[in-house]
Amino acid sequence: MKRPQPYSRHYQFLCAWIGLLCLTGCANAPSILAPQGPAAARIANLWWLLFWMAMAVLLFVLGFLTLALFRRRPTNISNQSEPRNGTRVVVLAGIVMPALILAVVYIATLWTMRALATPAIAEGLTIHVIGRLWWWEVQYPEQQFATANEIHIPVNQPVRIVLSSPNVIHSFWVPELQGKMDLVPGQINTMWLEANQPGVYWGECAEFCGTQHAKMQFVIVAEPLDVYEAWVAQQQQPATEPADALAQMGRQVFLEANCLYCHTIKGTDATGNLGPDLTHLASRRTLAAGTIENNIGNLGGWIANPQHIKPGNLMPAAELTSVELQALLAYLATLN
Repeated sequence: MKRPQPYSRHYQFLCAWIGLLCLTGCANAPSILAPQGPAAARIANLWWLLFWMAMAVLLFVLGFLTLALFRRRPTNISNQSEPRNGTRVVVLAGIVMPALILAVVYIATLWTMRALATPAIAEGLTIHVIGRLWWWEVQYPEQQFATANEIHIPVNQPVRIVLSSPNVIHSFWVPELQGKMDLVPGQINTMWLEANQPGVYWGECAEFCGTQHAKMQFVIVAEPLDVYEAWVAQQQQPATEPADALAQMGRQVFLEANCLYCHTIKGTDATGNLGPDLTHLASRRTLAAGTIENNIGNLGGWIANPQHIKPGNLMPAAELTSVELQALLAYLATLN
């Protein structure tokens, strides 16, 4: 009995790519083709122009290929008109048309780049984003506070983003709002963001930066101006004083452990700058740069064993008893 032949590697590779494309289409991921801001809309328009031009070229080439495959050659080889016709086809299809296509692409690209130039930005709408290993430090210098992995902006107003990195190259990308911009050590890069409507827009590091590159995400929260100003006013306040005995014990645990050497909590003796500012930790949506949802259970697991959740990250496990951990969680829950 003849053994069935296994599928070729090319066939397996093609099937894998088709399956991957299907899964990608089902994923609820941010897309450059679903723009929610003026900059992203310009980029999407350029992408669609290039896509349809490429499709036209593909159909044109396939049409000529089909014609060549099924066209019957003349029996009279003395006919001299065919070489001249062939020359015309080569000149038109091989020189004139590519030149026109490149000219259109060049002009459209320049027009898009001009449209993406930084617009006039109101004073005070400048945010500094620093790429860490592997999280995002977010500073509001005019408002004099800092947060992490979560950037709030007002709707329908351009915001300047100042990018820097003290370690390796990262890349700041919010597909629904803007293109990519690298964070290069020793260099300051700037870009701008604007959202057309309120919402939460996911961003990520788009440049491989080490062990936890895949878990270095952040969110852009676009809000109406009054909601944004209320959020800023809240972030400018020091940490809430714990009211109950368990939370008070938790604050003491925080200050007596190694936490205060890495983290800052305004209004306390904790002034570390190696890790995120925790002054308003409980108000954030995620932990560990978008890795897990911010709730008490995930926070407890993160403190007890951060390497299990995000292997390779720079946070050490806290050596606490169960009572101390519960008290610490009660205190951190008050940091709204």
